[in-house]
Amino acid sequence: MLLTLFSPEGMLSLITLILLEIILGIDNIIFIAIICGYLPKQDQQRARTIGLMLAMLFRILLLLGISWLVHLVDPLFFIGTLGVSGRDLILFSGGVFLVYKTIKEIYEKLKGQEKEAETKKKDKMTITQAIIQITIIDIIFSFDSILTAVGLSRDLPVMITAVVASMFVMLLFAPYVSDFINKYPTMKILALVFLIAIGILLMLEGVHVHVEKSYVYFGMGFSLLVELLNIRLRKVQHKSL
Repeated sequence: MLLTLFSPEGMLSLITLILLEIILGIDNIIFIAIICGYLPKQDQQRARTIGLMLAMLFRILLLLGISWLVHLVDPLFFIGTLGVSGRDLILFSGGVFLVYKTIKEIYEKLKGQEKEAETKKKDKMTITQAIIQITIIDIIFSFDSILTAVGLSRDLPVMITAVVASMFVMLLFAPYVSDFINKYPTMKILALVFLIAIGILLMLEGVHVHVEKSYVYFGMGFSLLVELLNIRLRKVQHKSL
């Protein structure tokens, strides 16, 4: 097993998988950043760490049960000609949850500062609620990334190492993403729109309509670049006043 992991083929698979897991985890990091915004500063790191550790354990268990995971794509029942599997139900319900949660957040943002302050006070969640939501959404995203891992490599040590490494990368960068999003309100709206797009993609995947995520990532990457230029421009204008 170790020889396979440290062989040239094993290392190449490992690096490829780690990069893919990190890319697939971008939407997860954004969701975590928004959820942690409801927590006091001192509780945010704890919620991120516990939530992601629980999710990592779940992903490892999924990998250990690859035979069960493969059967998860078998149809449980049919709606007309559409065969609905366990994976379809998880992805569709996860997409609905993500879209609902994100639209609710955007609605609260657009209600105005005074009402937002009231809502935040009322909707302030506990660390337990935050951990549960982080874990649930990561479990939903897990199926996508784990099925990708299974498709690229059948070597269990390589897949588990890639999952663990990508989780630590997420833990490392999540606080910076969170601070950045919360510092710039327009960035937060952009991140929320990105999550709606991801939620819709999950729902489409659940009904067997495949849309390349790369289109969404490219569109959001371009929007992010434009917004970064706008932030820079506002800073320059503020200094010149």
